[in-house]
Amino acid sequence: MADRSKRHQPTRQRRFTFEEAQALLPSIQKLTEKSVAAVTVIEFQLAALKGAAKRRAELEQDYFAVINQWAETIHELGCEAKGLWLVDFDNGEGYYCWKYPEASLNYYHDYSSGYSGRMKITEP
Repeated sequence: MADRSKRHQPTRQRRFTFEEAQALLPSIQKLTEKSVAAVTVIEFQLAALKGAAKRRAELEQDYFAVINQWAETIHELGCEAKGLWLVDFDNGEGYYCWKYPEASLNYYHDYSSGYSGRMKITEP
């Protein structure tokens, strides 16, 4: 049990430059794509079920396990999983913000705005 609680302790807060966040993004995209694919398979299996409450419960458990593992890995990388397939990179003044399936890191928001306050990053 101690091992399980240790796993859910937050990792140290990491601050990212834009370049560091961009460099980490391909790994996060690959991780997210794999997780989305796994969840999609489970969703199809759930949709195909007729009854079978025990199997449904197992699939739902698998579904949440994939999502939780994704979020845990995001945190281990020093980022924050702020929602399903939504990753924030703390930069000390706010967050660089990426949401699957965006192709690149194009958004920023301050600490108080959240996702709804995302602004397009403009190059100088």
